[in-house]
Amino acid sequence: MKKAHFLWVDDEIDLLKPYILFLEEKGYSVDCANNGNDALEMCRLSPYDLIFMDEHMPGLTGLETLSALHTFRPDIPVVMITKSEDEGIMNKAIGKKIADYLIKPVKPNQILITIKKLLDQKEIISETATVDYRGEFNKLSEDIGRADSATEWTAIYKKIVFWEMEFARSQHPMQEFVMRQKEEAGKAFGKFIKRHYEAWINGNDPSRPLMSPQLLEQQVFPLIDRGEKVFLILIDNFRLDQWLAIKDVATEHFLYTEQEYFSILPTATQYARNSLFAGMLPNRIAADMPQYWVEESEETGKNLHEADLLAALLSRLGRKGSFSYTKINLHQEGERFANGFSGRELCDLTVGVFNFIDMLSHARTESKMLRELASDEAAYRSLTRSWFLHSSLPSLLSKIAGKGGTVVLTTDHGTIRVKHPQKVTADKQTNANLRYKAGKNLAYDPKKVFSVTHPESIGLPSPNVSTRYIFALDNDFFAYPNNFNHFASYYENTFQHGGISMEEMIVPLITLHPKQ
Repeated sequence: MKKAHFLWVDDEIDLLKPYILFLEEKGYSVDCANNGNDALEMCRLSPYDLIFMDEHMPGLTGLETLSALHTFRPDIPVVMITKSEDEGIMNKAIGKKIADYLIKPVKPNQILITIKKLLDQKEIISETATVDYRGEFNKLSEDIGRADSATEWTAIYKKIVFWEMEFARSQHPMQEFVMRQKEEAGKAFGKFIKRHYEAWINGNDPSRPLMSPQLLEQQVFPLIDRGEKVFLILIDNFRLDQWLAIKDVATEHFLYTEQEYFSILPTATQYARNSLFAGMLPNRIAADMPQYWVEESEETGKNLHEADLLAALLSRLGRKGSFSYTKINLHQEGERFANGFSGRELCDLTVGVFNFIDMLSHARTESKMLRELASDEAAYRSLTRSWFLHSSLPSLLSKIAGKGGTVVLTTDHGTIRVKHPQKVTADKQTNANLRYKAGKNLAYDPKKVFSVTHPESIGLPSPNVSTRYIFALDNDFFAYPNNFNHFASYYENTFQHGGISMEEMIVPLITLHPKQ
């Protein structure tokens, strides 16, 4: 392993010979400069990994040298060394983004600790993570092989997401092993859902997890009954790993509890989100409130009546409190939503639906540039974090906390990066979704899908007597035989939803209570 290359800048550099020898004995390479100008010139010529710099030097001071350095090499970490503990100097140094500072006289062991903290930390953490994951690998494989409850599968998915994100930070070669284990888990999870889903929907399985139709009644309304003003923030297409990517920002003003719930099938807005707001399964919405249900074959939007469905649920349960519903597609709409709480009383329930991630996943399918920007899960998380930081949500959350409101942050379903096309044939009336199909004349390989010939058995409407649904498993997607290769290559590695996978079905449910 190649050791780091340092630059030590001090006008009394000859007195520091013992430190230089100490570092060289540890295998590090050290260059020396006795003034700021020489240091700047050396940094232009050599890619140093770390700089130790004295603050009190004749000519350019350490802080002045640091300012000049940052104009052309802002990436080099600088450790400021000073004789003074003056708070003003420390504040200036920290303000100029030093990596660390040491007070003279400096001991050799302090130098070594600083190096390990700044340079070796990633490597040490990576090596530790590798050892930990190797120890976890066999146990996780055993858990995947025998898991037969929603609780067990949620725990497995959370562990896989943890390791996926842990190794993605450093592009660690162990990522490949995690992805293989994730695929193994995805296949087993599909079989698990095929065995249990119908019993969950019909209430015949006591181990049924919390699902879309029960979410408001079991998780949101009890908070209102305790006298809390609740904000339900629903981010469409929001996965567990994306929550973890924004968690530090979202929880800045809150104490929080994390849990998960299961989206119903299809894991698509028309079904999962309408079911969530209606508090009932899609077949009941279609039967009891046909004015709010849009069939697959109709051209109009499939989620235009969420506020109506929510109002009907509140009325059905005899809940008299106030509520508001807002859908946010554009940044300006989010700004208006966030600014709308100043100077007015909060509703008992305020709902905000943010559609950016769903729009991103669809746009990414069509745009080569976005495919490059979100080429894999790590990039997708990064793009999500960037959007969140620059959206109206941090400001909104801050204002909610300031007013003492409670936030329930969740989604209607997740999304998965699809990789393997599965051939299916269908008539022209069949829906276009790549992860599920609903129609009369479907031909497919029954071993490769979850096929439902009686839609009502899983709470889905049946526009025709012969309507059936099929769902893609794990990271498969449906492609028609006509022009199959073009279709398959075009949609491969795009993010889709509607089918059966841990990423689409096991989704975050976060409750945030203000710290003060």
